[in-house]
Amino acid sequence: MEHLARRAIMTIRENYHEPLALDDLARSVMMSKFYFLRVFQRTTGVTPGRFLSAVRIQEAKCLLVHTHANVADISARVGYSSPSTFSRRFTDSVGLSPTQYRKISRGECEEFPRITPLPVATGPLGSISGTAHLTGTPLSPLYVGVFDSPILQGQPVAWTRPDGAGAFSLENVPPGTWYLHAVTLGTRASGDQCCGSPLLVGATGPVEIGAGTPTCLDIAVRQEDWSRPPVLLALPGLGRKPSRLPPAEGAARPPGPAAPEAGYRAPRRPTATVSRLVGV
Repeated sequence: MEHLARRAIMTIRENYHEPLALDDLARSVMMSKFYFLRVFQRTTGVTPGRFLSAVRIQEAKCLLVHTHANVADISARVGYSSPSTFSRRFTDSVGLSPTQYRKISRGECEEFPRITPLPVATGPLGSISGTAHLTGTPLSPLYVGVFDSPILQGQPVAWTRPDGAGAFSLENVPPGTWYLHAVTLGTRASGDQCCGSPLLVGATGPVEIGAGTPTCLDIAVRQEDWSRPPVLLALPGLGRKPSRLPPAEGAARPPGPAAPEAGYRAPRRPTATVSRLVGV
């Protein structure tokens, strides 16, 4: 059933800017809605609604770096009807406001994203230790953290930056159900990555962490593939600066035919009108 989930993900990636319905996605792969949900979540680790939301935020990150469009226009271009809702979800997911992310990613300020774990609760805490197995050539530090989401977004509850592949340790992990994520920047690969070099990523969970109990977890870190929702959290050293920016609106353009905005892959228009996707 993997190929059916892949077809649904292609539909999401090509039509993220349009309202999408769960029924339409299920119908596009000729499945019942409930069976489609199970297959999609088993393949990707998230629901179609959460995958769509992550793709929209990731496409907004590309637009912020590679175009001069303002935040309100970008929110509409990625499928949000309210700029304030878009800005809130972007900030919660990425850890920076849209404006901050644009300035940092373009190198327009000396500020860097800082990862600040959530305040530690009182009482007995757990810990996680293990080994990160890396496949590929890392071009930046390896980050390992504990999050409340299968998508790498928001604030971690514990965070470390080991020297590279190998042993890692995370202390002061609150009791609860968490996801362990690891990420680093990898070498450039062929394909239509809209924002430059791909990432090497790994995730495991959900895992239950007990109070006062050490937990051992290994994590495989490899090139992200079609089945993974995008990494949304802004991390130091993982920003993607554009090789060039399009001329600002009203500025004189060089002679010759107009080129697409640098680094931005324009979405394909859907062939049929679809209704709103529940759960987004």
